[in-house]
Amino acid sequence: MVPLLAPMLQAKPADQCAYDIVALGEIMLRLDPGDRRIRTTRRFDVWDSGAEYNVARAFRKVFGLRGAMLTAFARNEVGLLLEDIILASGLDLSYVHWVPYDGVGRNVRNGLNFSERGFGVRGALGCVDRAYTAISQLRPQDIDLAEIFVTKGSRWFHTGGIMAGLSDQAAETTLAVMKAARDAGTIVSYDLNYRPSLWAGAGGIERCREVNRELAKYVDVMIGNEEDFTVCLGQAVDGFDDNLTALDVAAYRRMIQTAAEVYPNFQVIATTLRQARTATRNDWSAIAWSRSRGFAEAKSRPDLEIYDRLGSGDSFASGLAYGLLIHDDLQLAVEYGAANGALAQTSPGDTTTASLAEIERLADGNSARVQR
Repeated sequence: MVPLLAPMLQAKPADQCAYDIVALGEIMLRLDPGDRRIRTTRRFDVWDSGAEYNVARAFRKVFGLRGAMLTAFARNEVGLLLEDIILASGLDLSYVHWVPYDGVGRNVRNGLNFSERGFGVRGALGCVDRAYTAISQLRPQDIDLAEIFVTKGSRWFHTGGIMAGLSDQAAETTLAVMKAARDAGTIVSYDLNYRPSLWAGAGGIERCREVNRELAKYVDVMIGNEEDFTVCLGQAVDGFDDNLTALDVAAYRRMIQTAAEVYPNFQVIATTLRQARTATRNDWSAIAWSRSRGFAEAKSRPDLEIYDRLGSGDSFASGLAYGLLIHDDLQLAVEYGAANGALAQTSPGDTTTASLAEIERLADGNSARVQR
């Protein structure tokens, strides 16, 4: 008789929680020029955009679970537009913190994300306008943390390095919410999500490492690519080159093992494996590690065709979290994450449009033949 393995993560029972996931982060308007350039377009498509939000949204829209979003908006027409768009996510927006608008955005505003998709040898390009946003000024006392994590309860909490990098206040708030979630027995996941533009005028790499190393102490599930771990946590790992070869996978394994030794609180560590041949053709896979189960690697998808790559890492994170929380299966989790991330890159916008059935078919290795 095969002995039962202990759960990788000690999740609270679903019937004792109002939410399966609560996420903390900024939600911006993404202004997408489509097939054109930001600098030459005369019109934009408008999408909801936000790394932490993308994960929570997928929990609700793709996987049918319950979720709530912790964020903040300036109360003006742009903020109301954001609310109108994200109401379609199905997330509980009761905890959105609204801030009075000063008339011109001198003191508070809503974030804008101008992003073009790239094509061939022209890489994707982002230009964000997010200084002094409402979420960057959100304080822990603006959120009823006891109600969320104790009275109502959540099985999972997700945030990341983008939220923490918005301002010194945002870093303090992120830390306070992570501590409150952990104290309540909620699983905490964190995506390092290094963005040079966030830290360039705010202390650079040293400040980035200071913030992320402190937050990492309260993380159960850490997500990040090679650059994230190198920059945000200061890990130096030899063996990376420009192609996804066996050498690269071995280097990623060493990177993960080093992180696991430095942070004994990490129960799961995961990363996508991406090599950009061009902006529209990437090699794509993923690897995950559990303290109790070891390593699992997703199917490799060489030369993956890409329509819009933004949000693919968030889609990976949501699929991974779903597989861990619902199935307690590391191999299934990394396959779901990689499949969701691959599918997210086949449609416009930051948020995945995949269904669970599509993710399951792709994770099982099925083809892209027409479904009728």
